[in-house]
Amino acid sequence: MDKYLSVPIKSEELKKLKAGDYVYITGIIYTARDAAHKRMIETLKEGKDIPFNVENNIIYYMGPTPAREGMPIGSAGPTTASRMDKYTPVLLDRGLKGMIGKGKRSDEVKDSIINNGAVYFAAVGGAGALLSKCIKKSTIIAYDDLGTEAIRKLEVENFPVIVVIDTEGQNLYDTASIKYEKE
Repeated sequence: MDKYLSVPIKSEELKKLKAGDYVYITGIIYTARDAAHKRMIETLKEGKDIPFNVENNIIYYMGPTPAREGMPIGSAGPTTASRMDKYTPVLLDRGLKGMIGKGKRSDEVKDSIINNGAVYFAAVGGAGALLSKCIKKSTIIAYDDLGTEAIRKLEVENFPVIVVIDTEGQNLYDTASIKYEKE
């Protein structure tokens, strides 16, 4: 079932999403990968603020290719989410409501998703050029020294994702494989 979601996210809207739903996201989301996550967690441990407010927001695990002339961003495909697993519960506890990536998540992240009423979305790997067409504006807001791993603020319109883990912990990767085995 197709659903539409605006960011910042309202918790009531997330509760309506179920694993397997196709969702189109519009609004502001942020990018961060391994190096940026590590730096954000170190910053929080020092008692300082991170570069953006994660509360009710989404982080897209992505490092783009250089933008072509006249385009806001280059190819913008997802990276493997499990590389952020050791950092994710801290950000979820601070109010992060969504993550976009590809691949499975750890049990610890799944538990944190449930406890914080968050959602894990997947974007289609290998479709970065198509996904970039949904990005209307891209601005580096922090950690420019990290190159493609710098934190970016993206303005997206109807950015297509699939709910993998919903607020109740239903996991599409588990249910889809069980359904497939029965067929």
